[in-house]
Parts: sequence; C-alpha cells; structure tokens
Amino acid sequence: MRTANAALWSWTAAGLLAFLLLPWYALQDANGLLALHRVWSDADAANGLLQSTVHGRPWLLAGLAGLLVCAAAGAMAPGRRQATLLLAGGFGGAIALLACGFAIGAKGWSFAALERAFGELGVQQFGMGWGAGVVLVALTVLGAFGLARRGMFRGDLFVAAAVIASASLLGLFIVFPVLRALGGAFVAEPGQGVLATFVQRVASERNFGLQCLGGGVRCGVAWNTLFLGVATAASTTLLGTLLALVAERGPRRYAKPLNILALLPIITPPFVVGLGLILLFGRAGIVNQLLESVFGVQPTRWFYGWFGVWLAQTFAFTPIAFMIMRGVVQGIAPSLEEAAQTLRANAERTFTSITLPLLRPGLANAFLVGFIESMADFGNPIVVGGQFSVLSTEIFFAIVGAQYDQGRAASLAWLLTLFALAVFALQRWVLGRRSYTTVSGKGDGGVPMPLPPRVLRLVQVLALPWLAFTLLVYLFAFAGGFVQTWGRDYTPTLAHLKTAFALEWGAFGLVWAGTAWNSFFTTLKLAAISAPLTAALGLLIAWLLARTRFRGQGLFEFSALLAFAIPGTVLGVSYILAFNVPPFELTGTALIIVLCFLFRNLPVGVRAGTAAFQQIDRSLDEASLMLRASTAATLRHVVLPLLKPALVAALVYSFVRAITTVSAVIFLVTAENELATTYIIGRVSNGDYGVALAYCTVLIVIMSLATAGIQWLVGERRLGRAPVAPLQVAGRT
Repeated sequence: MRTANAALWSWTAAGLLAFLLLPWYALQDANGLLALHRVWSDADAANGLLQSTVHGRPWLLAGLAGLLVCAAAGAMAPGRRQATLLLAGGFGGAIALLACGFAIGAKGWSFAALERAFGELGVQQFGMGWGAGVVLVALTVLGAFGLARRGMFRGDLFVAAAVIASASLLGLFIVFPVLRALGGAFVAEPGQGVLATFVQRVASERNFGLQCLGGGVRCGVAWNTLFLGVATAASTTLLGTLLALVAERGPRRYAKPLNILALLPIITPPFVVGLGLILLFGRAGIVNQLLESVFGVQPTRWFYGWFGVWLAQTFAFTPIAFMIMRGVVQGIAPSLEEAAQTLRANAERTFTSITLPLLRPGLANAFLVGFIESMADFGNPIVVGGQFSVLSTEIFFAIVGAQYDQGRAASLAWLLTLFALAVFALQRWVLGRRSYTTVSGKGDGGVPMPLPPRVLRLVQVLALPWLAFTLLVYLFAFAGGFVQTWGRDYTPTLAHLKTAFALEWGAFGLVWAGTAWNSFFTTLKLAAISAPLTAALGLLIAWLLARTRFRGQGLFEFSALLAFAIPGTVLGVSYILAFNVPPFELTGTALIIVLCFLFRNLPVGVRAGTAAFQQIDRSLDEASLMLRASTAATLRHVVLPLLKPALVAALVYSFVRAITTVSAVIFLVTAENELATTYIIGRVSNGDYGVALAYCTVLIVIMSLATAGIQWLVGERRLGRAPVAPLQVAGRT
C-alpha cells in the first residue's frame, strides 16, 4: 500500500508545503520565489495559512481542506473509497479556489449580483502567486489520481495525471482566453437579437461576397483566406516532401547544403523575408528594373496581391513541412521496399505503391499545419498583400483601427476557427483507421531505396531552384544592414551593427553600450525557457493522442491546435483580456510572454510527434510494460529515443519562433521585457532599416548556432539501418 500510494503522498506534501511556505498572491515588486523570508511576516507576501486565518480571507481554507482530505485518502488502500476521497478533495478543492478567485477580485466582489446578495466585501484579493499555483496543480493531479482509482485510464496514475493536467493547461491558456475574445461576437447590436447579430457579422457581403469587376472577380475575405490556405498548404507540403526525400534518399552532396538553406526562412524574422521579396519584385525591385531596361515594360505593383502573399507564405512555411516530413521519411522500413523489389517491382512502382502511401500521415499533418499557418499569418499579408485582404489583417484593423469593432473581429476569428476545424476533420477522414506502422521491435537492416530517376528529376526541377531562390532573397535582404543607405548610398559600413551591439570599456569594466542588448538578452532568456517546455508538452500530448483512448479526445486534440487557428494579434489581445485581472493577473510580466510562446508554438510539436508515433509499433511500449517498467520509464527509455526527429523539430521550431514572433506578443511586451522583434519594428517605424537588418543578421547567426547545438545535443535516431544504396543504371554504379 505504501508503494501504491507513494505518488499520492508526494503530491499532497507538495501542496501542503506550498500552502505553508510560498507567497499565496503574486507580488508586484519582486519575484515570489525571492520573498520566502517574508511569508510569515508581510501581509502582501503571506502564505495561504496566514492569508486565510489572519488577513481575513477564509475562503482559501478550501484548498487546505482539499489537501487534508487527499492526505486521509493516502492512508487507505487503493479502491473506490480512496477514489471518492481523492475526487472530492482534489477536484473539490481546486474548483472551490477557482470559484472564489473569479468571484472576488481587487475591488471586492467581481459581479454585481454577488454584491447585492451578500453585501459589500471588506477585503479583496489579487492575482494568484506561486503558492496558489502549486496548490492548484497538486489538487488537480490528486483529483486525476481519483479518476485512475475509479478505473479510468486503465488505472494508470501517470496517464490520468498527464491527460487531466494537459487538458487543464489547454483549457486555461488556450480555450479560456480565446473564448473571452470570441465572446464579443455575441454582443447584440441595438434592436437586434444575439443570434441575428452574430449571423449578420459572419455572413456579411465583405466576408462571403463575390463581385464581378472589369479585370476579374473580387472575392470576400473569407474566400480569399480559404483559397490562400489551400494553395499554401499544397505548395509547402509538396516542396517540404521533395526536400525531405532528397535529404534522406538523394545524393549525399545535397544533404548538408539542403539542411542549412531549407531552415533559413524559419530562423528569420518575418520582415526580412518581406523586405527581400520587395527588393526583388517590388515596384522599384530588381526584376521590374530589369524588365524596364531590357523590354521597356513600365514598373507596376503586380507583385502585391494574392500571388505575393502566396509566394511569401510558401517561402516561410515550407521548412515546417520539411521538418515534419523528414522524420516520416526516416521512419519508412527499407524491408518493405525490398520486398516489393523482390517481387520484381521497379523503383518507380515501389515508390508509388509502397513509399508514397507510407508518407500519408506526414503529408496530412504537413498539409494541416501549412493550412493553419497560412490562415493565422499576419506579417506577410500586411506587407505584400496590397488590396488582397484576408481574415487575419481584417481582424487586426478591426481591433486597432479607427473602427475598433471588437464584435466584427470576434466574428472573423470564429470563421478562422471553423475553417481549421473543417480541415482537421478532413485530415482525420483521409487517414481513417489505416495502419502506417514501420518501426517495430524487429530488426531491420535493410538498405533504403534511392529516389527513382523521375522523382529525382522532379526534385531538381522544383526543390533545388527554390533553395537557390532562398539564398538570393537573403543576399539582397541582409545587404541592407551593411550599407550606408539602401537605394542611395551603397558604401559598406559596420555603423548599424555598432549602434545595436556596441561594447565599451568604462570605469567599472565592460559596458553593453548598444541599444539592442536589453532586448537581445531578454529574448534569448525567454526563448530558452519556453522551447523545452513547448517540446515536452507537445510530445506528451502527441503520446496521449497516439497511445491512449479517452472521452473527448477529439476536442482535446483540437484544443491543442486552436492556437494556430487564431491570429497572433487576437491571441495577444485574448491574453490581455483573460490575464489582466484576478485570479490570473499576469499582464506585464515575463511569465505571460513565456506562456504565449509555449501555447502559440505547441501545435507543431503535437503534429510532428503524432506523425512519428503513427510509425512506431505499440508492441515496443507493451513489451516494456510487461517487463514491469512504469509508464514514465517506458517513455524515457523506449519511446523518446525513437522520437528524436520530432523532438528536434519541436525544439528548433519553438526556439526560433519565440525569437522571431511578432503579432502574438506585440501587445504583451513592456519596457522591462522588450523583445528583439518589437525593437526591430520600432527601428523600421523610424525608417532605420540598416540597424533593423543588422539586428536580424545577428539573430540569424545566433539561431543557426542554437539549431546546430540542439541537433548535436539530441542526436540522430538509430534504427540499425544501412545507408542509402547508390543508384544503379544499366549495370553501372
């Protein structure tokens, strides 16, 4: 019994210690963990016990009562009685604390109905601090243990805690803030009902209208967004798959240059891509100047519109598809291809009938991520969209424009969510119940099949020119950071770099004199904190989706993807609305930026992990469990080593996106927590493009080193397979 209840006692002890030793409320002037010496003296830093007994907040005793009930359950043998106590103490205590937190705020009662019913409240409470946070987590986990003791989740305490904790995090930091923002769509207009107002906003002419003009047809913003999402998802999935195939199955001379160039767009701030494309195809760009000088064609704004946005999004999101597809290509068992060739199938027949169908999970996941990324993208449409409007830009102008129509912004956000849900359902229907397992416990020393000649030529025609185009865009874009003034004075200079990152010796030693150092260090710190958390939570959710079955699993998966279906500007505003008041008062802190990074980038880790898990045979997990290894030990020693490609994808993506993101955090930064992207935007707004591009160059160098370091640290997945065989043609190698 002592062994069976060890986890219960551990979490109960953690909750009790937090209630007694940590500040209950968030401190405005210091980090809560640095005020441990004040928990028994100062009223603002007091622990939960003093807050409830001395400072007039008796409702906090509900948390202590819940922990004590769980402690009593820990003294019992596992069974239904213990489960009942854990459910009552864990979930009951957590719900009571949350209810009091929402009902009582910084000015007393948060709702007028409560004040009328109970009278004016003499005390108030602020946002929850470290003490309240740890107690809530402990109570939630203990309640999950109660579900496991009732027989749910096959009685596995770890699985129960993982599902309930992950669902709680998704609900608190994705669903709750998004619903706060989307609720604005149901605010009725004068003289209309709530439902009629919502339908009018969603089905408006600007959203779904079609106008026949002299030069063609102008579609509503909803049709524009849907068309652009499908086109971008198709192009990025195709290019990402071709790049993954040539990286894993093509000539080895392509592998390293491809890995470097294919990841460049993902480690670049979005304004660099837009600027590089404008320098090439804009009205005063190189292409228009060449057409004018050679053919006499007058420069126009032909690039600005749907084509420019599609090209920029393809350029920006192909690396995501490449990282997802590369892990899937690595997981294909060569023995299956060898079996087909043994049955006299040629290379092309083997590729189309064996290799390509086994890529279906990765193709579906890459398409889904590309579609959602396109819908949620804000930077590219705002820079090169011209008169081509999409939902993300419409939402932005509805929120920050002169109209300030929160109801319209919320209704447009609903459209994005419904589009994402439709593609998510389509993906699940395409995959169906087929099995794509290729990594099992059996040895597989086969030789991966090289690319058939036609596929290799397709790669050389499509993928390799895209890589050359990538390099060209960067050469033009970054040249602007090392010349005096782009377009007027091309004299080489390091003045912009010195302005941002100057170092000087002062009376007390080294001085970080550059104007960008503060934002640089803050960005690296917050990205380094959020990246491993994002990867860990994303892969854990992917494992739960692939290896467990529970009620509401579809809603659970969609909640994990919801952050991508919502534009970054809406997500940032949602965080402000949800976390600007008690009980979760996080606005203005570094923690809210870390949380925004974590849940904004979470879907890529989930999708990459899901594609990888669909290739790994369940027998590996089952064999470990039969040898009496715990679920946590099985994850660590068996599953995680097979997930290295997905882990690298999640770590790299979450780290670089935390550094380069703009729209999701532009409303959350403060003077104390300035980020690199907001610094660059400020420079661009002032017309100081040289300093902005020089800063971008430094960021790219740092992120390239970090990407290489992550890949070296995680290592490669070892499947015991031979290298790709050389292509044999007409009896010759």
